[in-house]
Amino acid sequence: MSSLTIKDLEKLQAEHPDYRMELVEGNIIVMNLSGYESVEVAFEFATQLLNWVKPRKLGRVFNYS
Repeated sequence: MSSLTIKDLEKLQAEHPDYRMELVEGNIIVMNLSGYESVEVAFEFATQLLNWVKPRKLGRVFNYS
């Protein structure tokens, strides 16, 4: 059983920049791209959170893609 390293992950990620990958217990796992359903859920969540935070002046709400 081969155990891959961070360097292996970095090399593979550089070769395939359109894919999200993780290194879990020595295995590289290719993550699914977000579909419109998950984007919609995230947007709804952010909207609800913003509607709670803004009137109370509790901080800022933003998204990292």
